[in-house]
Amino acid sequence: MAAQDFNFLLATDSYKRSHCLETAGKSCNMDDQLLVITHYKQYPPNVSKIYSYFECRQKKGSQFNEVVFFGLQYLLKKYLTGPVVTEDKIQEAKLFYQMHFKQAVFDEEGWRKVLEKHNGRLPIRIKAVPEGKIIPRGNVLFTVENTDQDFYWLTNYIETMLVQMWYPITVATISREFKKILAKHLKATSGSLEGLELKLHDFGYRGVSSQESAALGGAAHLVNFCGTDTIAGVLMAQRYYGCPMAGFSIPAAEHSTIISWGKNKEKEAFERILDQFLSGPVSVVSDSYDIFNACKHIWGDKLKERVMERSEDSCLVIRPDSGDPAETLIEVIKILGECFGYSLNSMGYKVLPSYLRIIQGDGIDLSSVDQILAKLSDEGWSAENVLFGCGSSLLQKLNRDTLSCAFKCSYVETNGKGMDVCKQPVTDPSKGSKRGRLSLRRNSDGFLETIERGAGKPEEDLLVTVFENGSLLQDYSLDEIRKNALLQDDEPNPNLYNHERELLHNHIISSIH
Repeated sequence: MAAQDFNFLLATDSYKRSHCLETAGKSCNMDDQLLVITHYKQYPPNVSKIYSYFECRQKKGSQFNEVVFFGLQYLLKKYLTGPVVTEDKIQEAKLFYQMHFKQAVFDEEGWRKVLEKHNGRLPIRIKAVPEGKIIPRGNVLFTVENTDQDFYWLTNYIETMLVQMWYPITVATISREFKKILAKHLKATSGSLEGLELKLHDFGYRGVSSQESAALGGAAHLVNFCGTDTIAGVLMAQRYYGCPMAGFSIPAAEHSTIISWGKNKEKEAFERILDQFLSGPVSVVSDSYDIFNACKHIWGDKLKERVMERSEDSCLVIRPDSGDPAETLIEVIKILGECFGYSLNSMGYKVLPSYLRIIQGDGIDLSSVDQILAKLSDEGWSAENVLFGCGSSLLQKLNRDTLSCAFKCSYVETNGKGMDVCKQPVTDPSKGSKRGRLSLRRNSDGFLETIERGAGKPEEDLLVTVFENGSLLQDYSLDEIRKNALLQDDEPNPNLYNHERELLHNHIISSIH
């Protein structure tokens, strides 16, 4: 059931660009700056159906060729299910828009019809690809249409809210791109993908714009990984995707807990942490003053025996947090290798003792992770030794244009006749839109493709009706979504996702920053 204190009637732009309705030989020229609230007055006479779709447009030279579809279920559950139109909300919207536009433009009659005819439920149908599916750019991801001809104007009224799908899709996509890079290096330097789901930890909670951004972005990351400090994302996965515990973390130091001891007592600060967390992994930021001195003379000398007493399931994770990420990390791992020794794995790469690991959480993005792991392997070190934390580059340094997300009208019915429509700007062909009713299928070569103009076969259509007339028809679990998003060579391991014990046994862990 949608949130009771949320007024759906106010959840749209007060103005935006209209959609140009075009067919072969015919066009409908509309002012390019139109008011959403007044669109019901601007469509052609006798319109009974508006059908629109959402896609991540293909972009030449883009870094990303495919996307992870995620987040629609949350928006539907949170904002659209059940009776979202009430008399109180109609009156609230009427007053607001009167003040906002300084004239009477609000369609009070239309909204009251929704209330009276449909008990406040939205007469809308949404079909979408299953959440977690990997879809090549340029394909339809979901479609929206009215189910009652009196409410054709509703389809694009909800565009503003639905276009916000760009955020969880983009985060889930970037997170999965991290996973590809990590999998490549882990496989090449260790011969397996063990621990992959714990290799990238979400550090982004404090760096996003709101609690909801943290929740959506944090949950999107959890489609691909299990390490996180963004509690809001874990709670969203629990409440909206049926996962009792989607992400894990470990006790960890921050700079305040180290420097509060004073510069001359860094060793005592470290020792205090070891005393407090005798079992289970623990992460200690070690660059408050001199990361190299801390690794060589404190961890590798004064506290060496204390570190060696720890086990694989209670390993110490040392965290650098400044300097050039690659150079600092390589120097740190060399020092630790000299102090604690190392072994060679089956691929011939060096691995620190199982009670000791490193996490790099500063300066991390897709490019730097690839560069760091490449330099480590060049120095003979396995990717097993390191984990990564990522904040703003995972949850915040992105926007709707990162994946060129767009919502466009492609089909209308007027006077009982259907018409395929599209957008074809002469100044930018890349912004051209699709025509007609759309379906998504897997062709004979095994590739996904969008079929336009209503030519698709229903039995081949991969789009699933997820919402109709105010009701959620599909309820995906995070486990299902994670399976949909697996890398091709990545085998599912449900125990890894569901039991903290498995997290500890794998010892490939992450930390709080």
